[in-house]
Amino acid sequence: MNHEKPRLVGVGVGPGDPELVTVRGVRVLREADVVLVPVMALDEPGRAESVVRAYTDRAERVVFALNDPNGLSERRVTAWDAAARRVVEAFADGARTVAFATIGDPNVYSTFTYLARTVREREPDVEVETVPGVTAMQDLAARSGTVLTEGDESLCLLPLTGGTAGLRAALETCDTVVAYKFGRVAEETLAVVRDAGRLDDAVYGARLGLPDEDVRAAKGLHGPVPYLSTLIVPGRRTTTGGKLRGST
Repeated sequence: MNHEKPRLVGVGVGPGDPELVTVRGVRVLREADVVLVPVMALDEPGRAESVVRAYTDRAERVVFALNDPNGLSERRVTAWDAAARRVVEAFADGARTVAFATIGDPNVYSTFTYLARTVREREPDVEVETVPGVTAMQDLAARSGTVLTEGDESLCLLPLTGGTAGLRAALETCDTVVAYKFGRVAEETLAVVRDAGRLDDAVYGARLGLPDEDVRAAKGLHGPVPYLSTLIVPGRRTTTGGKLRGST
């Protein structure tokens, strides 16, 4: 791979099923000089790593504060800096392409965003690219047989790391609503959806594509759920094609 400038490529590897990685994603992972994967600790594998190792054994762990609840914390910034240093070191050692694997898509609530910005601060000439990946929203829709949008329906995707206020507003103004990362506020989340009269059609998913995958109707959800959980509240539909609108 001959590139005049060093490349940092964020590769989306999907929610957990190795079969959902794109052909391009597999090629980049196999051809890259260095492949990095984010983990919470160096002594434990991450979800992205488990997918990457289906295609290459060269995955190198870098620690990210993936579950830090404190927003822009010192721990997060320290992790970004350390990962960026590893990327810069790889380029200094002769690497032309460094791939960073991230679950889902690298442009949707991804750790890659922060890494890329930090690397660019240190190496302004680096070329940053991304390879799109299947999101948890798409995978859960497929596994549960849920249609995300029809006709002119709107789709709202939001993380609930900061609470459920945004969810209340979305349920009032949007058709299909998808909530990410609501493990810490699961009971409150379900209560909000129930109050909106939309719990019966909602579906829940966690650990998608893994042996202990959990996909079910959200109304049957009880007890704590993982941090990386997904909830789909589909738009209300009564007739086939009822959400189609003619041109004006």
